[in-house]
Amino acid sequence: MDDSLTLLAVFVALLAGLTAGKAWERYKLREGRWIDRRKARESPHYILGLNFLVSNQLDLAIEELTTAAAIDADALEIHLILGNLYREKGQVNRAIKMHQQLLQRPKLTKLEQAYVLLCLGLDFRRGGFVDRSLEAFTEVLRFDGNNQYALLNLQKLYEEQHQWAEAHAIRERLAALTEDQQQPMHQATLAYLETQIGLDAMSRDEADTAVSRFESAIALDEAALPAYLNLGDLQRQRGRVAEAIDLWERVIEIAPERAYLVFDRIDAATRQQGDDRRFPALCRRLIQANPQDWRARLALGRHFTDHAQPAEALTHLFDSLVHNPHALSIHQAVWRALAEVKFEADRVQRYMELTREAVFYLDPHICIRCRYRSTELLWQCPQCHEWSTFVEERMTPAEDRENAPR
Repeated sequence: MDDSLTLLAVFVALLAGLTAGKAWERYKLREGRWIDRRKARESPHYILGLNFLVSNQLDLAIEELTTAAAIDADALEIHLILGNLYREKGQVNRAIKMHQQLLQRPKLTKLEQAYVLLCLGLDFRRGGFVDRSLEAFTEVLRFDGNNQYALLNLQKLYEEQHQWAEAHAIRERLAALTEDQQQPMHQATLAYLETQIGLDAMSRDEADTAVSRFESAIALDEAALPAYLNLGDLQRQRGRVAEAIDLWERVIEIAPERAYLVFDRIDAATRQQGDDRRFPALCRRLIQANPQDWRARLALGRHFTDHAQPAEALTHLFDSLVHNPHALSIHQAVWRALAEVKFEADRVQRYMELTREAVFYLDPHICIRCRYRSTELLWQCPQCHEWSTFVEERMTPAEDRENAPR
């Protein structure tokens, strides 16, 4: 019986201790009265502050959260949010001061210290204090070695400083911490970093290292187009023209919509090989696969202009113009080809017909000489007969627009 009473007394004492602990955690004595800490988070000011934060009304959010923080000065999360809001408002010094004060609290857990340091690192980064930001994020990893936010921000800082090898090492740590479905994203980022390391090696004339890095990038991500482009450039410089062309043609296979990135490269390389048929055949295949591909037609027109076939070039350039009348590069190529044929009247007339109804030319234009207005971009003003005097009306000063004839 005595044993049962003792056990019951111990159990009651345990419950009393737990109740006292919960009360101590929840309530705080301030100025002679007990304050319910949970109410600070349940106060209308805290809730309103979060609502304003969600609706991106930062000033109102700061006002309400400041009031909520006054209810309980020890509410760590409220002060963290306030500091982050000050940073977003551009008040970086105030955010740094607030987060540094939080870091001085004596009873922070390791997780709380890590989070405050993370916010402080973001403050330093926003303020441009790179070294202090790096130090803060590194300190976060001392408390929480798997903190992905700190690792990600460290990687970004290293990228901004063009410290590609360090960024690569951080991304590898991140990849090791994440699940399998996120690995393609990490591999794409690692491929980008490998490409940047390869470019650095190219700038130092370390061709073998650059080749190895570009090949690693392609192995990580088959869609790493910059690696193909730069590896092809490097192989061509080393005299391996056929390998370079094969790499660039793989770019077209992987991303036909990005084929324009390799047009000039392939055209120059095939010309170097003495093959004048391979590039036109490539462009025609692209046009056949996508009849709206104006870039392939433009590249074909430029190719024939370079090979002293301006009439053939104009045929493709006019087709390109039909699909995209706004591209200045097409007009420049047309003018070059027209100059080669001595501005034959029929072809100039065809060019004018194609461009007359283009939306690009339907904005109001005005003659800067006599103020004659037209919805077309005219080569010669019909009123003062001056050449090349028409500009878009919106580009003229406001007072000129008001005084322009209607």
